[in-house]
Amino acid sequence: MRTEKDSMGEMQVPEEAYYGASTQRAVLNFQVSPLRFPARYIAALGVIKLAAARANQSLGLLAEEYAAPISKAAGEVIDGKLNAHFVLDIFQTGSGTSMNMNANEVIANRAAELMGGKRGDKSKVHPNDHVNMSQSSNDVIPTANHLAASQAIVEVLLPGLDKLQQALSAKAREFADVVKSGRTHLQDATPITLGQEFSGYAAQVAQGIERIKQAQRSISELALGGTAVGTGLNTHPEFPKRAIAEICKITGLNLREASNHFAAQGSQDALVELSGQLKTMACALMKIANDIRWLAAGPRCNLGELKLPEIQPGSSIMPAKVNPVICESVMMACAHVIGNDACITIAGQHGNFELNTMLPVIAYNILESTELLGRVSANFVERCISGITANREKCLEYAEKSLATCTSLAPKIGYDTAAKVAKQALAENCTVREMARKLKVLPEEELTRVLDLTAMTKPGL
Repeated sequence: MRTEKDSMGEMQVPEEAYYGASTQRAVLNFQVSPLRFPARYIAALGVIKLAAARANQSLGLLAEEYAAPISKAAGEVIDGKLNAHFVLDIFQTGSGTSMNMNANEVIANRAAELMGGKRGDKSKVHPNDHVNMSQSSNDVIPTANHLAASQAIVEVLLPGLDKLQQALSAKAREFADVVKSGRTHLQDATPITLGQEFSGYAAQVAQGIERIKQAQRSISELALGGTAVGTGLNTHPEFPKRAIAEICKITGLNLREASNHFAAQGSQDALVELSGQLKTMACALMKIANDIRWLAAGPRCNLGELKLPEIQPGSSIMPAKVNPVICESVMMACAHVIGNDACITIAGQHGNFELNTMLPVIAYNILESTELLGRVSANFVERCISGITANREKCLEYAEKSLATCTSLAPKIGYDTAAKVAKQALAENCTVREMARKLKVLPEEELTRVLDLTAMTKPGL
């Protein structure tokens, strides 16, 4: 161990640690869970510290002798080389001050090393005076929340959802001529094509993507520059503009300074909005995965309209059983995202006066939800959607057997007579076509035209 000092006195810190006394106090204070900040979030903090060092140097506030090693150390944080030294529990101080100080201390100690000093030697580089210059935890952590979420959307979520939307659209085209029975209230309904059904799934995902992109625009505003309460105390007026320009340069993202720093730090409304859209997408994926699971139920004693890829044995006791495991994986992931949204919603309400005090748990859950939806969507495509085939015979059989085909008879013979045809067909275990022919409700040629199953799926043509 080595002895370090902070404003509260001496603290024993592990000799090999790059973090210092402030972080060690938090390690001792918050032994709550095994949850830690993900690598993406740590890298976002590195980006902010690098951008701040460059901005402060350009403003003549930070000398080259400090800026260069701080920048190099921040770069190592971005590259994940120092991740082992970010050791704090998610459930810590609500502002994330401990996490900000973790970053400040790691970068300061690594920079001191680069200058020929030792870890813990604040005379070389100071975590507050130099690394945290022009910043506060109260603007750094909200900025990291938005930055990390923006990167996760671009790098993981949207690619996964785009892949899913394209795969569903491809299946919609492939199944365009597969006529089947529609179902409403889990009961037989008028005919539909399997392609039309899948086009609905593709549209759900496409609409969800647009909602997420709208939320993405909201989180492109960064709180950096507001410092403690949004006024920008101890910060050069040009700092936020220059620092955010550097963040954009480093990440390739299109980000901007918050239009109102008091809103940016007193609330997390933009991330609550994003979480809501992730929840909406999760609801859509839950519906899609569950529909596909049911449509593939069988193979002999259920619907069996779809055939899913067989990717693993389904039972430890029933030989040859294969289950819709990828659909189930998607559904569980969606349930988890919906649960995360409940947490984020509650946390978003705790913007007490000038600062939200549940920032760490918001960060953790929004990143988990964003990446989880992206990854599970890509896996859904690779291990399920792309290999789905249609049981054309079964689809056509159900379409012909559906009593709801009587609907197209109603304009010709009246609702009550059509209902009589359907009920009698059910009682005698035959099709509507067979019963209508038996009762001679229409001439044969007209009956054939009216009960054309394919035409029923395209009534406007």
